[in-house]
Amino acid sequence: MDDLRDERIDKVGLWRHLRDRFRLEWDGIHGGAHWARVGHHGRRMARENGASVHVVTLFACLHDAERFDEYRDAEHGARAAALAETLVGTFFDATSEEMDLLRRACEGHSHGGLMGPLTVQTCWDADRLDLGRVGIRPRAEYLCTVQARAPATIDAAWARSRRWLLRSRA
Repeated sequence: MDDLRDERIDKVGLWRHLRDRFRLEWDGIHGGAHWARVGHHGRRMARENGASVHVVTLFACLHDAERFDEYRDAEHGARAAALAETLVGTFFDATSEEMDLLRRACEGHSHGGLMGPLTVQTCWDADRLDLGRVGIRPRAEYLCTVQARAPATIDAAWARSRRWLLRSRA
């Protein structure tokens, strides 16, 4: 597993808080395993491209935390951004710039955009790289960063999410 150390995040407290309030099935397509894979992809790309590992890690935990429905929930990203505002200072620290990036990443992650600051693009790519969990192979033209568009990255992400999908159906 990749390095999860970030002294600015109370990972146990944040994870517990989010799990306790999560409205959907924890083991479902938008639950904890998805968040972990998004974090894995995002942190790896951020270390390569210079995006904020801190913001990417927070995004992974928060971006789907406020979903009301697995399939149709257009406002879940905005609710996730609002939730982040209530948790900063309690479960994690972030500068105003980091909060702006996190807010933008959460609000726009399911709208299909490709343009934005590198950290926001990295967050979106990390989420899109996990589409294999719903049977969709990520396509380079829908990814923002050079790192995400690399065939080896897409292949590895596809394999990782497909392994989860096969285990979850067993």
